[in-house]
Amino acid sequence: MGYIRAEEILPVEVIELIQQYVDGENIYIPRKPTNRQTWGTGTQIKQELRMRNRQIYKDYLAGSKTSELATKYYLSEKSIQRILRKMSE
Repeated sequence: MGYIRAEEILPVEVIELIQQYVDGENIYIPRKPTNRQTWGTGTQIKQELRMRNRQIYKDYLAGSKTSELATKYYLSEKSIQRILRKMSE
C-alpha cells in the first residue's frame, strides 16, 4: 500500500490541525464503515481455503494422521484439528 502526500489532497487548514496531534509522522486513516470490504474480497483466497480444507478432511477420512496432514499442508496440528472439527460439523 502506498501513501499520498497530504499536501496533494488536503487543505492547509486541515494539515495544520493534524500537525497539532502528529507532526511529521505517518498515520493511517481507516475507511468509512460503509466502504469497508470483508476479508478476501477481490481475491479467490476464500474459495481456495475451502477447497484445501475439504481436501484435508478427505485425507483424514482416508486415514491420514493429523501430524501427517500438518506436514503435508504446512500447518500446525492445532490448525488441522480446528479444520477437521469445523468440517465434521
